[in-house]
Amino acid sequence: MATMAERLALTFLLAAAAALAASAVDTKLTLQNLCPFPVHPLVTPNGNFSISDNTVKLDSDGGLASFPFPDTFWAGSVVARTFCRTPTSCDTGSSPPRTVVQLAVHSAEDLATYSVSLEDGFNLATVVTPLFSGGGQCPALGCPLNLTDGCPVDQVKIDDCRIMVACKGDPGYFKRRCPLTRVNSTDREPLPQSCIAPRELKVVFCETELVHLTMVGAASAQTELAHLTMVVGAASAQTEHL
Repeated sequence: MATMAERLALTFLLAAAAALAASAVDTKLTLQNLCPFPVHPLVTPNGNFSISDNTVKLDSDGGLASFPFPDTFWAGSVVARTFCRTPTSCDTGSSPPRTVVQLAVHSAEDLATYSVSLEDGFNLATVVTPLFSGGGQCPALGCPLNLTDGCPVDQVKIDDCRIMVACKGDPGYFKRRCPLTRVNSTDREPLPQSCIAPRELKVVFCETELVHLTMVGAASAQTELAHLTMVVGAASAQTEHL
């Protein structure tokens, strides 16, 4: 017969397991389009099952869509396809150069990891922000700038109408202008990341600013913004020196 202490311990463990399961079930991916043109997002799993059939079109100036993550580990990528004649025939996003968001949820201790990669080039300003986290450090990361504007001439991708639609690189140019992105396989952002159980990962296309909207506290936000200011200032100084 179980003792009172054993029953209390079992009750605690069951409650903790139920709370963890509930937080996992509630986790979702939200995509928002702030561009002045439609975007067809492409969500690709890394060997997990698909959470989107990739037929969604995000209307211009605020189009929104959400997809629930499974309650087990899921990893994958998100890219924005633009200037599409059909969802599978687009001027950018179906292949490089393109901005790639990398996401993983429900890993050990229910950590979420995320980044915006310019290793494949750039096609849209993109920022990913975790919301309603269970703790840890959850900075907004990505690039709020149009890197096609100012792209080295020999790296610009031009469509059939002679309009600049994407930028191939180089990594130095990308990192100087958007330090909170990854430009190669070993690159990392200067801000620490240890985001526990966010209820939502929000990816915004044509975002024009990095805003800290997570539950890590005002002091942490001020520290991160000060750090970011220092990093951007150093990059600008280096660019001017060059």
